Amino acid sequence: MAEVATSASSSANPSARSDQLLVVVDPAARRLDGESVRIAKDVLSAGASHTKVCLPDGPEEFARALRRRGSRRPVVVGDDAALLRAVALLHRQRELATCALSVVPVGPALGLARSLGLPTGAVAAARAVLDGAERRLDLLVDDSDGVVLGAVRIPPVPLPAPAREDGDVGPGPLRPWLRGCQSLVRTLASSRPARTAAAPGTAGPARLRVEVDGVTLVDLDQPVEAVTVTPGGGGVAAVEVRPLPAGAQASGLTASGRTVTVSGAHFRYRADAVVCGPVGTRTWVAREGAWGLMLPAG
Repeated sequence: MAEVATSASSSANPSARSDQLLVVVDPAARRLDGESVRIAKDVLSAGASHTKVCLPDGPEEFARALRRRGSRRPVVVGDDAALLRAVALLHRQRELATCALSVVPVGPALGLARSLGLPTGAVAAARAVLDGAERRLDLLVDDSDGVVLGAVRIPPVPLPAPAREDGDVGPGPLRPWLRGCQSLVRTLASSRPARTAAAPGTAGPARLRVEVDGVTLVDLDQPVEAVTVTPGGGGVAAVEVRPLPAGAQASGLTASGRTVTVSGAHFRYRADAVVCGPVGTRTWVAREGAWGLMLPAG
């Protein structure tokens, strides 16, 4: 794992905070958008009293850097996957309650970061690290000690592909070659007969029992199209169940509670960006203010 020499901010900057930062740069962020990473490092180094930058080569070094941060405030530079990895690590170390996490979103998958209120521009996000305020947020913890920041979805509907502007396929001289490959793939796909099989994650109705604080919201005798569980705020989970439309019963069922249990035939689910399962039963518990995130002040 490479470590960049630490730097002290200039005394000519009266707004610089007396703070120590450990900036952990996700390998994917360095590979996909090195310019945004450079800008973020420059802004953080100029604005903090002491900055240490770590460049881990993989998940193990990423975890080691967080474990050895000491009194430094952790700053993760990366996409949603890096954010989720950091939160999961701090949760397993039982340090989420005492650690304010900072994130500079860099990469193509930033839907979760946006939903949490993080700026997605490198400069604005770095300024939020330096001048923002900690906000305590709820999350869900399941019975296998997994954490969920955004949503649990059953079935695990595929995530949308990150949007690119003007047909951009990435920087560098490989762009024309990649465009040519994309064109060839589209041509081959259009020449094949249509397939009737459902796409992954779009399976038919399931029979599940959904219980909220011990009260059954829907039982096995009612097929459902989808179940969604999200941290609802105030230490409760918000639950929405879409039963299979049948006559007048076409609207969704909603409930909220601290504990949500889903059981039935073995099912898969998406927790944020990760597909999990199959499992026969899973319980999620909402935890109020379980983690802290630095967000723009005001």
